[in-house]
Amino acid sequence: MKTKLHIACIFFIISFFAQAQQQPKGITGTSNWMTNWTSFRPAANDYGEATNIIAGTIDKDTRLVKRNIYHLVGVVYVTNNATLTIEPGTVIRGDDKTCGTLVITNGAKIMAEGLETDPIIFTSENEINNRKPGDWGGIIVLGKAPINSLGGIHTLPFDLDPTLNHYGGQDPEDNSGTLKYVRIEYAGRKLSASKELNGLSLAGVGRKTTVSHVQISFSNDDSFECYGGDLNLSNLVSFRTTDDDFDFTQGAQINISNSIAIRHPFSSDISGSRCFEVDSYEKVANTDMTKKMTKINANNITLVNLEENNQGLVRESAYIKENTFFNLTNSVVSGFAPFILLEGNIGNGEANLSKITFKNIVANNCQGEIESESGSNIPGIKNYYGNPAYGIEYTKLKLSELFTLPNIKGNPDFRLNVNNTIASGN
Repeated sequence: MKTKLHIACIFFIISFFAQAQQQPKGITGTSNWMTNWTSFRPAANDYGEATNIIAGTIDKDTRLVKRNIYHLVGVVYVTNNATLTIEPGTVIRGDDKTCGTLVITNGAKIMAEGLETDPIIFTSENEINNRKPGDWGGIIVLGKAPINSLGGIHTLPFDLDPTLNHYGGQDPEDNSGTLKYVRIEYAGRKLSASKELNGLSLAGVGRKTTVSHVQISFSNDDSFECYGGDLNLSNLVSFRTTDDDFDFTQGAQINISNSIAIRHPFSSDISGSRCFEVDSYEKVANTDMTKKMTKINANNITLVNLEENNQGLVRESAYIKENTFFNLTNSVVSGFAPFILLEGNIGNGEANLSKITFKNIVANNCQGEIESESGSNIPGIKNYYGNPAYGIEYTKLKLSELFTLPNIKGNPDFRLNVNNTIASGN
């Protein structure tokens, strides 16, 4: 009996590893899904002069049409449960002087559903080669899904109208609309030394909201930030953001898949810029600890630093704080120092580390592995994640060897190189 059991265990282990090796790593697709709708040189795009102004409050169902080019002036609120519908191919240019910002308030909706061949574009009002990160505000969506702040309702620190700036609630199924085949460029205005807008802020947004095929480029703060809420995110592209690519807080329950962050060391914040920053709260005193803590399931993710000689300007790919859950699977991480950094309060025992998992990962050209801010925890952490069952593979490949076509001057393809043994799983 013991012999049969032993054989069965061996068979299970072999099968597990075989299956893990067959799982595609990083962004996937039978074709390059970033073709047609993305842009990696938006400073040179001619978007045309604005023909219509958007300002003030939108309190009834409104449609923006492709034949017009819109100038977004000041903070524009969509209120009164109204729906803002935007046709494929529509261009909205955010005003520099007044910090053009679009806010979808609690109960309202945005229906911005572009096409692969005709995306919706939010960009700077400034002309060719004169655009820079932070030219305008960005897009803010306020929903009714749960957050873990005390009282279950909170406001964003962005100097918004206090009567319209609230999010959170009890409805994880809340629907704030659709963002699909959308580009957001040069957003993230700095409001003060400690306050900066993001490219896309999703606050208390529920899972019936669709956020897919969205590219955020040259944001002056985070590209995507989720404050609580319950969302499925897919096919996101973050390109050369100044701060974090994907930031999660306030008990956010997020599944993110088939998405990529493309960083460059010259686009970074002195405070520390990462692809992922994951926490559950800013202050314990402002948090209802009986509610859900932040939980992120990230699958088929590619995180890449474009500059292989980064001169120490690029930091860890992800910074994970205590009392959070973070699962990264079937993913590729290249060019960071180190691979992952854990907050020092996270211990080295299974009770702490079981909340944070990494499975079937390629960590390429990372200077350091999974490390802790507390040096005393590092040996235990290395031992824990060194278990072969996690399938973390540390490699030293050039970007041209690792990816199909990692050249942003053309039409980049960051799927794993099919000629590479990593991609084939051999």
